Amino acid sequence: MFGISIFDLAVISIYVTVIVWLGWRAKRHVTTSGDYFMGNRRGSKVMMIANAIGAGTHTNQAILVAGATYQLGLAGIWYQWFFLFATPFFWLIAPVYRRLRYVTLGDFFEERYGSKAATAYTIMGLLWFALNVGLILKGTGTAIEAITGGQLSSAMIVIVLTIFFLSYSVLGGFVSALFVNVLQGVFVVVLSFLLIPFALKAGGGISAMKAKLPEHMFSFIAPHEVTLFLIIMIVINGLVGVVVEPHHMAIGGSGKSEINCRTGWTYGNFVKRFATLGWAFIGVLAAALYPGLTSANREQAFGLAVVNLLPQGLIGLMIAAMSAMVLGACHNFMVGGSALFTKNLYQKFASTKQSDKQYLKIGRISSLLIVVVGVTIALTLSSVLQGIKYLWQITAFFGIAFWVGLMWRRANRYGVFASIMTSVIVAFTTGPFGLQWEYQYQIALYLPVGFMIMILVSAFTKQEPKEKLDKFYTLLHTPVGEEYKLKEQGIDMMLEGESVRAYEHKAQCLSLEEEGHSLLVVDFLSLKEKFSFKKYKVDVVGFLFAALFVLAILSIGFVLASVG
Repeated sequence: MFGISIFDLAVISIYVTVIVWLGWRAKRHVTTSGDYFMGNRRGSKVMMIANAIGAGTHTNQAILVAGATYQLGLAGIWYQWFFLFATPFFWLIAPVYRRLRYVTLGDFFEERYGSKAATAYTIMGLLWFALNVGLILKGTGTAIEAITGGQLSSAMIVIVLTIFFLSYSVLGGFVSALFVNVLQGVFVVVLSFLLIPFALKAGGGISAMKAKLPEHMFSFIAPHEVTLFLIIMIVINGLVGVVVEPHHMAIGGSGKSEINCRTGWTYGNFVKRFATLGWAFIGVLAAALYPGLTSANREQAFGLAVVNLLPQGLIGLMIAAMSAMVLGACHNFMVGGSALFTKNLYQKFASTKQSDKQYLKIGRISSLLIVVVGVTIALTLSSVLQGIKYLWQITAFFGIAFWVGLMWRRANRYGVFASIMTSVIVAFTTGPFGLQWEYQYQIALYLPVGFMIMILVSAFTKQEPKEKLDKFYTLLHTPVGEEYKLKEQGIDMMLEGESVRAYEHKAQCLSLEEEGHSLLVVDFLSLKEKFSFKKYKVDVVGFLFAALFVLAILSIGFVLASVG
């Protein structure tokens, strides 16, 4: 049926039943908008890790990487590995999200730069969510169409997948994401490595397959497209932009404690970085087994490998794994988008203040609208890679304001708008509609220009109101577990949630900041006067340990590439 065996259909049916049951079971935990948008900050370490995997790992990424490595060799891995070097910074940024006690990153721009900046970010964020949903559905549809031999069209698959994840996610919101993504994480690992032993067997072993391919196919730097300069530029661009990807306020800030948030966002993403190795090798091995795909259809390589290599039953498991990645990511994007719309557009422009139940209802309705736009994009988008490049750019434009706004009190709304407008103009005039520069050269110009304009304009224009700045930085200097200090000062928290300390005070006279929980990013410009290992030990030790994970994953990649 549709190019899939009855046994495979049975595996898929079991998976669908379990997921829908878990999602509907989670509905009973959703009684407020805080539950729907942030799970009321009740995430444990395991839940936070699983949710970071589910939200950050998409089928379109596997399709993109496998397609790129099919044509370029292992260097194609950098279309996802560009975040590898940024991952240790997640350890430093996660407590920023958590301490602000905001619900969305739109709240960040509202409180730091004012209403107009928040509206601009919200519009960008909604576009980002819809485009991402479209990319994920597009990539998955392309792969499953190849698996079914074209008997199921990509458009039909997109519609079926959409109905599937809407059947449980609209009601359960972020809570159901926390429940379901524990299971999704297992499927992500399955998807990443299941094909490799079958490919090696079909090709007669790694040595025989290497003999069929050019030497550069097992190099992490390609002679064209993915050059060393491109890698450097997309790594830097990724670090600037990743902090304002609009779902990260929930992914990095919905845990019970700062340690839960740090651990979940950082090490959940390290699982993804490791899984990316699997996608890369699948593409290279497919190039040895099934040569002939062109640049235009290289993204079919993953699906081609699935249908030709896996036996009955495992094909169904692979389709279930792909669906898992769709569900985990689209679920988070849909809920995050509904939070942005409800908090930063609807509440702001509604004529009267309404009840929390009404906001919950609006959140569910707006999440459906985001999916509709995403599906429209999926049905019209021609290239997954081109869509991802657009995402990299628009987040970097706003990422400049995030980094400067954390570190420099003088940063203001005038600098934000000047920086964004200048960056957009530079990217547009040097991009495909202008001078047609290669992507890496566009980044090399719009990022430094954006930072320079942000700083210069902020320095010579009116500063943000002192009361708002004082509140913003007070939140950042009040670790989770010390909310009583905020209440004593009369500072409101948007969503306190289930706050717990990382550990109890060793000395009650010292604050958690003095005991090691001060933040390097927030104090960056004054570290010369403030720094001591004792004050910043959680940041320093955690960052260095995460850096060792980067080296370990790189080492594994180089060792595997040299085998045979």
